[in-house]
Amino acid sequence: MSTDKQIHMLDELQSLLERQIELVHQGNSAGERFEALSRKADSLVQEIAEMKILERQEMEDKRTRLRKSYDKLRLALAAQKDDIADKLGQVRKGRKTIGTYRSNI
Repeated sequence: MSTDKQIHMLDELQSLLERQIELVHQGNSAGERFEALSRKADSLVQEIAEMKILERQEMEDKRTRLRKSYDKLRLALAAQKDDIADKLGQVRKGRKTIGTYRSNI
C-alpha cells in the first residue's frame, strides 16, 4: 500500500476521533452516531495495526497526534461519566427524600 494511502488512513482515524470528542462535549456519547463512529474507528485501527503503519519512523508525528486525541477522548468520557454519576446520585437522593415524605404523610 502506498504511503499516501497510509497517511490518508491515519488522517481519517484522526478525524473520527475528533468527531467523537466533539460528540462527547455535546453530551452525545451514548447515541447511535457515536457508536457508528466508534465502529469505524475500531475497524480502521485494526487495519492500521495489521499493516503496522504506526511502527514506521516517518509516522511519529501522526502517532503522537493520535495518542493525544485518544487521551482527550478518554478524559472527556471520564468527565462525562463523573457528571452522570453525580446526577444519578442527585436523583437517588431526591427519590429517597420523596419516599421519606410519603411515609410521613
